[in-house]
Amino acid sequence: MTREQFISHVESTQKAFRRFLVALCCGDSALADDVAQESYIKAYLSCDSFNNPDKFKAWIFRIGYTTFINHKRSEKVFADYDEASHIPSPNQTDSQFKYEDLYAALTQIPGKERTSVLLFYMEGYSIKEISGIVGASQDAVKQHLSRGRSHLRKILLS
Repeated sequence: MTREQFISHVESTQKAFRRFLVALCCGDSALADDVAQESYIKAYLSCDSFNNPDKFKAWIFRIGYTTFINHKRSEKVFADYDEASHIPSPNQTDSQFKYEDLYAALTQIPGKERTSVLLFYMEGYSIKEISGIVGASQDAVKQHLSRGRSHLRKILLS
């Protein structure tokens, strides 16, 4: 893939990719930007070995998802959610988010369920495509979707 082709693919997918990452990061746009930047760097460095430009979107989503997971694994937790949720942040407040209830609910469900729900409902990926992005079986993705819907329903209706 040439540099120009890479730029073209990035431009055509960046809005959907960023929307996915912001939702995956539960509204933390700064973290989503960091993950996106790191993902694009990783993709650019390995684009010579990428042979299927029709699958670029799924490929970059997979890189983004993996980058997000790696970031979360390396994160140090200093306070639990209940304590930290009451600390005001200078660069973001809940009222800034159009979907604050959804983002809050997404923080309360397991990561695999959250990722499957976001990819299926927000990005329109099929179960088979999600399976390839997250590295799980199709049956596991179906289970994540079912559990995710159920958990979100309970959280949002309570």
